[in-house]
Amino acid sequence: METSYDIQGMTCAHCARAVTEELRAIDGVTAVAVDVAAGTATVTSDAILSVDAVAGAVEEAGYALAHPRRLPLL
Repeated sequence: METSYDIQGMTCAHCARAVTEELRAIDGVTAVAVDVAAGTATVTSDAILSVDAVAGAVEEAGYALAHPRRLPLL
């Protein structure tokens, strides 16, 4: 399952590393791709993730979760 999240406050590579590290720590997450310029993180997981878990990880990294967006399967 792949879900994209809008993240507020990221401005640099350090931001991307911090968010990636926290999101990868969530059980079931298999991949994370952060796009600082777009302000998004795309998370691939084995199952649907709790929005609270994702928001908590993003906040632990020092940023704010805006909202999730499911990406269409190609």
